[in-house]
Amino acid sequence: MSNVKFNLSPVEKIPKRKYRKGSKYDPIIDKFLRGSDGLVTVEIKGRDANYIRTQLKKRIDARELTDKVDVSVVNDKAYLEKL
Repeated sequence: MSNVKFNLSPVEKIPKRKYRKGSKYDPIIDKFLRGSDGLVTVEIKGRDANYIRTQLKKRIDARELTDKVDVSVVNDKAYLEKL
């Protein structure tokens, strides 16, 4: 058997998992809400429209903005709409 070097350190408890406080999609939603347009298309290089919709929808739900903004996909284009 080979010798493996290791170190054991005592701890009081397992630390809580660190969650990300925001998302890289938040600036898209913020800019749209600050703007004057009621309906825009959203394009992200290398991302499919359905993927964009899913990610934006998660952030809209998490930020409780469902009464202010909606995201949808029509003909392979993602749209943000103010309600």
